[in-house]
Amino acid sequence: MKQYVLSGLFMLSAVGITSAQEVSFEEYDLDNGLHVILHQDNSAPVVTTAVMYHVGSKDEDPEKTGFAHFFEHLLFEGTKNIERGEWDKIVSSNGGSGNANTFLDRTYYYETFPSNSLETGLWLESERLMHPIIGQIGVDTQKEVVQEERRLRVDNSPYGAFFEVLLKNLYTKHPYRWGVIGSLDHLSSATLDDFKNFNQTFYVPNNAVLVVAGDFETQKTKKMISDYFGPIPKGAEIQRNVVTEDPIVNTKKAVYHDPNIQIPAILLAYRTPGQAEREAYVINMISTYLSDGESSKLYKKLVDEKKIALQIFSVPIDAEDYSCYVVGGLPVGENSIQDIKNEIDAEILKIQTELISEKDYQKLQNKFENNFVNANSSISGIANSLAENYMLRDNTNLINTEIDIYRSITREEIMEVAKKYLKVNQRVELEYLPEQKDAN
Repeated sequence: MKQYVLSGLFMLSAVGITSAQEVSFEEYDLDNGLHVILHQDNSAPVVTTAVMYHVGSKDEDPEKTGFAHFFEHLLFEGTKNIERGEWDKIVSSNGGSGNANTFLDRTYYYETFPSNSLETGLWLESERLMHPIIGQIGVDTQKEVVQEERRLRVDNSPYGAFFEVLLKNLYTKHPYRWGVIGSLDHLSSATLDDFKNFNQTFYVPNNAVLVVAGDFETQKTKKMISDYFGPIPKGAEIQRNVVTEDPIVNTKKAVYHDPNIQIPAILLAYRTPGQAEREAYVINMISTYLSDGESSKLYKKLVDEKKIALQIFSVPIDAEDYSCYVVGGLPVGENSIQDIKNEIDAEILKIQTELISEKDYQKLQNKFENNFVNANSSISGIANSLAENYMLRDNTNLINTEIDIYRSITREEIMEVAKKYLKVNQRVELEYLPEQKDAN
């Protein structure tokens, strides 16, 4: 992940929005296919420019994985008009911050500036799209950066490999089956032409959405967008393979030994509908009820009351084609991962056979109301929500109406969705164990 430091003064001004209100926006397309979303809010002198590309790890060649994440880094290397090493200086000298991240379905870049630097943000993102330099020096440099990131986050991090191991077992056909960071061997063996081809295929205006959110003047901003992004040529139509996974009908058991841990963990993973589906919202409520935070049913029961778990956690993975719900825990003392699994199964069975209480249901509603407000409590948060709702859920206005989906979910629906998706025979059971030491 690429990140810049935000000055203290700018951080204070970036707070912007603190209460839930309807987010107004305008959206339109340029002739080259770039989708534009504008959200004007002149309450604070702050503006975010963001571009989300519809490319993630799922769009990679199975023999050339890691490219989407690699480009998250590579496209900060410079352009024809921005020398190597100058990107960070341009952002910081204009009082701004920037970031980028990659996931299964998309790659996202953004900058947040004082509003008088809006043109700088638009110029930067147009340069990234129109004039990137895909050269050997930058490729070699970022290969080292990605190698170090993998060592830090996966290879040498406690429990760092669980995401990759789960994906490999949850999917056998779909390209979600490899991790976002991909294979270092694939990156090492890739040619410069491989990287250029990936860039030319996916980093095109008709595969992207530009969001400008914050303090700006609309007509002036539209003129700048037209000037900076309008001349960029439209790319070829992207052909995407639609891959359907076979359902899991028998429990898949997996074991992984991590040399970085001393306490074992159990992880139970269920494949669930894509994030735009109504049932995916129900799964999110179930995840929150069972295992999200210290007030969740599993945490209170296993950590606070029975004291058999050191930690209980959930990892809901929302994605475009399929999502998944992952719940797990670490045992404490003489307790085992089997003890934790039994207790988790008992709570899942309860939610499948009994309606949750009215009190718990209202607590869930309150929590999702709070999450909804917090997600849109800053200009940068609004920009991210607008981009994701347009690109991955095909409904930009979910930024205003998504909470209505949660409000409409009933206790009966929660029970039925739990019955449908949280079945023992439809999951992956990962025993995540310390590496076994040679007795000799």
